[in-house]
Amino acid sequence: MPDPGNTAAFGPVIFAYTRAQAIEDGILVDVSETAREAGFRIPVAVTRSVWDRIIALPEGYLGFQDERGRLWDVLWMARHYALRASDSDRVRMCVLVRDIRKDLRDSNRPPRKHFPIVAIGSGDAGEPVVTVMFPEDD
Repeated sequence: MPDPGNTAAFGPVIFAYTRAQAIEDGILVDVSETAREAGFRIPVAVTRSVWDRIIALPEGYLGFQDERGRLWDVLWMARHYALRASDSDRVRMCVLVRDIRKDLRDSNRPPRKHFPIVAIGSGDAGEPVVTVMFPEDD
């Protein structure tokens, strides 16, 4: 019978860092509730770097944008990209982020492009989960 944990090849697992621990530690941000509203049927999390670089509201943005709207936009696009890549467990997406403070001074300024990955994988109990992350977060 094959060894599912590869303990024969590598020995026993010394330490495992679970998705639940990553959420508790703030490495992942559970956005499943909003993701359900955007059409996802499985749990979704974004990495802290995706949250900080794309979703978190920079200083000076209050009144122009809000985090809930930015999160919705990221999840809506993530779902769109995930549905287009049904033959893969991950797909690169493109998110455009405007810098309102600079755009007010220069209306011709193009938005910044970010390229996170939408990855479907296994959760702590083997259930399907989605993680939106940058390549360096993997």
